Amino acid sequence: MKRVSPVAVFCAVVLAVFAATALWAGATQAWYAWHDEPPPWNAQDMAHRYEPPSPGHILGTDGLGRSVALRLAAGSWIAFQVGVVSSAIAIPLGMLLGCLAGYFGGKTDDFVNWLCATFSAIPGLLFVLVLAAIVGKGLLGVFLAIGLTTWIGVCRLVRAEVARQKALGYVLAAKALGFSDARILFRHILPNVMHLGLVTFTLRFPASIGTEVFLSFLGIGVQDLPSWGLMISSGRLRLWQGAWWELASVTAAIFLVVLAFHLAGDRLRDRLDPRAASLQRK
Repeated sequence: MKRVSPVAVFCAVVLAVFAATALWAGATQAWYAWHDEPPPWNAQDMAHRYEPPSPGHILGTDGLGRSVALRLAAGSWIAFQVGVVSSAIAIPLGMLLGCLAGYFGGKTDDFVNWLCATFSAIPGLLFVLVLAAIVGKGLLGVFLAIGLTTWIGVCRLVRAEVARQKALGYVLAAKALGFSDARILFRHILPNVMHLGLVTFTLRFPASIGTEVFLSFLGIGVQDLPSWGLMISSGRLRLWQGAWWELASVTAAIFLVVLAFHLAGDRLRDRLDPRAASLQRK
């Protein structure tokens, strides 16, 4: 019987807790919004300001007496949305353009390379500022900014792999049988490069979370919800008062989520990449 890897168990537990907490926070926020009531993480209690971790508040309270644990859970919903939506924009876009460039080559490849070079030359923060000026501050600008600037890496990976797959025997046989380019590309080649998208998702998700935290810290991202970036920004200002628990809690949460995603990405690559699997067998 094959022994379960402790690393896999760690990743599964951390990611399951993160996803469950985020979904609970999203459902709770929707319920309170439906009833036009403030959510529990915004409840202020000035009599318990800067309360350290205790049985009543396991992660303490902030400067307005709000529960750090509840605000941390609410922030996980923002992080979850940013990771999912921005990846849903970047990865399909990058894989589509990479498949087209790698399979057709020629002018199509030149055009995709021009797009990659153009978007790579745009400073990410400047792009975010422009989008924020167009659509306003908030999650929509964050989604678009991250999604439209992070597809380049997966596009280049997929382009190179599709160009390699195009020269293999099964593609040449499909062409000899008269299959259309669309069928060969999307029914035969795409399943063999899909692992690149899955692995990229595990890397892009935590990177998107980090970008959102940075943007909220700068005051560009979401401002009316308890995101992790806002908690870091407010927590650092309270360190001089000895209130370390808010900043420590958010930092630990980000560290665990990012570490779990990166470890999961490594294991997915080893399992799904045929070349990595063959090297392990050797």
